[in-house]
Amino acid sequence: MSTIISLDQGTTSSRSIAFDHAGTPLASSQQEFRQIFPQPGWVEHDANEIWASQLATLQSLKQKLLIAGIKSAQAAINSIAITNQRETTVLWERATGKPLANAIVWQDRRTAPACDALRKAGKAALIQRKTGLVLDAYFSGTKLAWLLDNMPGARKRAENGELCFGTIDSWLIYKLTGGHSVATAGKALHVTDASNASRTLLLNIHTSQWDDELLKLFNIPRAVLPRVVPSSGVVGMTDAALLGAEIPIAGIAGDQQAATFGQACFAPGMAKNTYGTGCFMLMNTGTSAVASRNKLLTTVAWQGPAGTRSAYALEGSVFMGGATIQWLRDGLGLIKTASEVEALAASVEDTGDAYLVPAFAGLGTPHWDGYARGTLVGMTRGTGRAHIARAALEAIALQSTDVFEAMRADSGIALKELRVDGGACANNLLMQMQADFLGVPVVRPKVTETTALGAAYLAGLATGFWKDAIEISAQWQMDRRFEPKMSVPQRQAKLARWREAVERSKGWAQ
Repeated sequence: MSTIISLDQGTTSSRSIAFDHAGTPLASSQQEFRQIFPQPGWVEHDANEIWASQLATLQSLKQKLLIAGIKSAQAAINSIAITNQRETTVLWERATGKPLANAIVWQDRRTAPACDALRKAGKAALIQRKTGLVLDAYFSGTKLAWLLDNMPGARKRAENGELCFGTIDSWLIYKLTGGHSVATAGKALHVTDASNASRTLLLNIHTSQWDDELLKLFNIPRAVLPRVVPSSGVVGMTDAALLGAEIPIAGIAGDQQAATFGQACFAPGMAKNTYGTGCFMLMNTGTSAVASRNKLLTTVAWQGPAGTRSAYALEGSVFMGGATIQWLRDGLGLIKTASEVEALAASVEDTGDAYLVPAFAGLGTPHWDGYARGTLVGMTRGTGRAHIARAALEAIALQSTDVFEAMRADSGIALKELRVDGGACANNLLMQMQADFLGVPVVRPKVTETTALGAAYLAGLATGFWKDAIEISAQWQMDRRFEPKMSVPQRQAKLARWREAVERSKGWAQ
């Protein structure tokens, strides 16, 4: 049996998942890695730990496949796909693969003042017109500029071509194709796909090229940038020393774009929401890059083989989704495991008018307030653990509802349902809350590993493992449909009260 292996490199863990031709997960391996918080507002990862954890899961998965009776990696693995946390920024030595510093994570807010300065200089409209993005510290451009300015000698070395910048896909591909060893680093590839490149503030999404005006604005030397390649297409081969054979790397996409593909949202107007560390809602807009009037992002969804047009999407980004539940567990100690939150929240009928706004890393869509901070309001002496747990679940759904409303306003499309995926979509109470607050059905698929599956589909289309999008669409199956139960007046009152709470959180760290 031949499989496609997806490397799903996330914000808190690295995973490898093998899929068969039916799109069914056969086996997987997962490993967490450290979260580093050097000071308030800063979030970092050790890029070497990311690579080590990803390689460990890949090799563990290979062993599971061999135990299952597949005799060699070459027979077991048709190709490798990569999907990754986006925007997280790595800067490393081209000749050795050694990172110059910890990776700056997408949640990091250290470059908010740099964004403020560009905004005051009147550059926000230019940036949005070319990149489809709002000017925010969330994206890679200002993170890379910070590294070049703060690591000794980095800017000169970057100009001389000695350094490589990349988001996590670039870093993994470099390592997989030879950069894992100084002896083979010379043959390592330095590439990224269009979906990841579109999250840097440096790519003109209308041309799919690095933009000279933007590079000058952010003071980024072109020599440090990776080559932009299609999301679906063989870009290179893994070094044989890693898996015992050279395996094609054939699919690359940022995690949210990959999930959209995995949900088979191929037609304009189809939308999905992923409940991971954050929550990310994307709606396919076809081959048109639709400009947002409601602070959504316009992004490259995916790009097929050379000569084909990019598909675009409107996106809303919520920074704290499942991470809010992690905070209940690790920060407050209210629960021992994330799975406990559903029963605890369901033990009370409502929050008692308490609202949690989890703006721990600022607010994303549609507010884009990098200085907002987490706020818990409306507590009384009667507020207990269960009320706070319920408020946390509601906050995830309410933030996504704000994004949904902005998407509906931008697109002019009355969205009839929302497809969902990600770890937290297994929480039935959360999904019912989401349907209630949206006022439309929420649909959960049988295979919820849609991020990894979407990357696998992109690889499989490139290698002929799957024929076309029609074959892929036929594999999508519904697990459960959550119908809204809340009345319209109740929904409107809930959203109004939530938006009052959000206003209380804004500008706190300014």
